[in-house]
Amino acid sequence: MTSHFELQIDLSQPGPAYRHILDSLRALLVTGRLKPGDRLPSSRVLSEDLGVHFNTVAEAYRLLAEEGWLTLQRRSGAVVARRETPRKVSKIAAADCIERLRRLVAEMKAIGMASSDIRDEFARTVCEVE
Repeated sequence: MTSHFELQIDLSQPGPAYRHILDSLRALLVTGRLKPGDRLPSSRVLSEDLGVHFNTVAEAYRLLAEEGWLTLQRRSGAVVARRETPRKVSKIAAADCIERLRRLVAEMKAIGMASSDIRDEFARTVCEVE
């Protein structure tokens, strides 16, 4: 089964391109828009679509494979795996996510968003992911 999705990243935003790809794909995986068995485009094809080096996409795919989201096979490419939710939260991974969330909230406040709007958006986003 091949997946048809359009991945869009904004390279003008801070951070490495592989992180933008990784985060965007993870969002599609968590929300179920990408399902087990779906094939992702090859790193070369996706890199051409996004305008980045193929190693950038390969790094994002590799990290998603380490997280258990993808299986990577020579010649058949990246396939969405059936993944169990981890039973135990990694303290290091959780601390990293919390730090990124703090930076994002600070950025939202810096552009003038009210705390109540940030909370509402956070709640909506959590509901979308569940």
